[in-house]
Amino acid sequence: MNKNNNILRDIVVPPVAEKQPEVLELHGDRRIDNYFWMRDRDNPKVIDYLKAENAYTAEMMQHTEALQSKLYDEMLARIKETDLSVPYRKDEYYYYSRTEEGKGYRIYCRKKGSLDAPEEIILDENELAAGHEFFDLGAFAISPNHQILAYSIDTSGSEQYTLFFLDLNTHQLYPEVIPETYFSFAWGNDNKTGFYTKIDAANRPYQLFRHTLGTSFTEDVLVYHELDDAFPIYVTETRSQAYILLMLHSSITSEVHYLDANNPTGDFQLIHPRTQGIEYSVEHHSNYFYIVTNEDAVNFKLMKTPVASPAKENWQTVIPHRDDVLLSGVSLFSNHLVIYERTGGLETIRVQNLTTGEENNIFFPEPTYELYEGSNPEFNTNILRFNYTSLVTPLSVFDYNMETTQRELKKQTEVLGGYDKTQYQSEWLMATAEDGTKIPISIVYKRGIVKDGENPLLMTGYGAYGMSYPATFSGNKLSLLDRGIVFAIAHIRGGEEMGRKWYEAGKFLQKKNTFTDFIACAEYLIAQGWTASDRLAITGGSAGGLLMGAVMNLRPDLFKLVVAQVPFVDVVTTILDTSLPLSAMEWEEWGNPNEQVYYDYMKSYSPYDNVEAKDYPDLLIIAGLNDSRVKYWEPAKWTAKLRQLKTDNNILLLKTNMDAGHGGASGRYDSLRELAFEYAFILDRLGLGSGE
Repeated sequence: MNKNNNILRDIVVPPVAEKQPEVLELHGDRRIDNYFWMRDRDNPKVIDYLKAENAYTAEMMQHTEALQSKLYDEMLARIKETDLSVPYRKDEYYYYSRTEEGKGYRIYCRKKGSLDAPEEIILDENELAAGHEFFDLGAFAISPNHQILAYSIDTSGSEQYTLFFLDLNTHQLYPEVIPETYFSFAWGNDNKTGFYTKIDAANRPYQLFRHTLGTSFTEDVLVYHELDDAFPIYVTETRSQAYILLMLHSSITSEVHYLDANNPTGDFQLIHPRTQGIEYSVEHHSNYFYIVTNEDAVNFKLMKTPVASPAKENWQTVIPHRDDVLLSGVSLFSNHLVIYERTGGLETIRVQNLTTGEENNIFFPEPTYELYEGSNPEFNTNILRFNYTSLVTPLSVFDYNMETTQRELKKQTEVLGGYDKTQYQSEWLMATAEDGTKIPISIVYKRGIVKDGENPLLMTGYGAYGMSYPATFSGNKLSLLDRGIVFAIAHIRGGEEMGRKWYEAGKFLQKKNTFTDFIACAEYLIAQGWTASDRLAITGGSAGGLLMGAVMNLRPDLFKLVVAQVPFVDVVTTILDTSLPLSAMEWEEWGNPNEQVYYDYMKSYSPYDNVEAKDYPDLLIIAGLNDSRVKYWEPAKWTAKLRQLKTDNNILLLKTNMDAGHGGASGRYDSLRELAFEYAFILDRLGLGSGE
């Protein structure tokens, strides 16, 4: 046992070794889990253990408190604390949110008629958050006549939201309060009927209810009950405001129902029944539904079908499938079709005039960047709002005139303190995986560094669920870049950066490509002189935390330190337990461990199951007690097993937020303090903490 463990054993009550092991059996495989007992949150010894770990972490990080304060102060100093978003128009109103110095949450406002009109505060999150250690706003839906706000809040981090209705004329709440909802909500056009989703015991949104304003939720009508645990329910409205959409989507299969928003007490109609492995999403324009689908189109294609008869046999091709272009999605306006695509790893926007067929492309000059659609509630408009950012360009809000093709920068997030983007450089690199596949890397650094192998480098990645890792600007990361740290994103398989096949090559029985890709990126950066293994830090959260655990097991010698945030590390046990929120849905991502082939494969890379008696890097593990996605016991068990088996004297810390969930602290100041803690750990272990 190493010296750090000896310190901890003086704190922990009781020592984990005294607990009775649990024997888990499947496919004739006996798995002894010495720390299964940590799942019992009602056991006071579990809470004592987590508090003891927190006390140990505080003790081991005490010498960095001055550094944490300095990091917090300099990151806060870059933020314009009193600020407002770019207003967007909907009918007669301009909606926006703003922040005030010293307040941790946003204030939602509007003005009627013009931006010079008096401000009306719709909702102040700071008032709602008062007295709570955690606060998150879920639904925020204003009725079509702009008179009622439906909103929901979570004050534990468990993603269980309570739904309220606010009269925007009187600013009085309606009497009904609806508990245990999810965050999706849709209004009917009668301004009194609303649709919301309820969650089950495992936190899955599984029922859709119709509510009539001013009545008790006990009188609400159950509209749809989904019996398959793999299909959560979401509800939304089309931009045209003509239809309400009920969407059911597992990892790789979807189904959509629609309802005339002018007849909210009517029945939802099915567009196309779910077919295993077939995904589709729906938009509306005049007499047609537009459908993005992957049926016989791995990179997706665009179809349209008459609203009057949307059955599959009536689908017509609008944009055919292309092997080299991923159709990410579309957006419809009265006279324009906006097409979001990804080619060569980068996103593009194409705008088509629905009357003339003329097309225009919106181009972006930087080597790596991120863009996404902004707030566009108006259907009858020629203005498209989109957001653009890169590793060196702060978030920029653009309005693009789809008729004239003119682009107007409405706002770029201000970085206080004299940020000069010319002092930083971003690049798009290519590493080579062990099977010869080229793996993109986005990288940013302060100009002037030399590739001599001496640079500290922080690399991150995700590689799951087809989610592409965004190359976005972070004013906070200037605290690392200005200290000489290079920051890199490994765009590994399991994401969707290089198309849908990129995702499929990093899941199921090819999941290990995600891990070996990340290792290949690290080896490439070392070989090219960007860094060295004793200067290389890595970080990842959730499925990215799984990535951290897997690569740390495979190549502990390659990394100086690891930060694993809410890490999904007990893969086999978690996915076998269908009482947990995401387990049944995860079968379409990782495989069903009830089948021998998937069980064996998942067990072969599950970080918790593959901890060995060997040296590991310095490690900081972050958890949330109320996390409904990655339960607190996964990082806690992983920490305990590492303490038992690891043979080094490197530091191992577990920090559990006892008041939050998957996303950590909720207020912007508390979130900044958590980040300062993580940055202090990284700088300290890289030898950059002293005197900085």
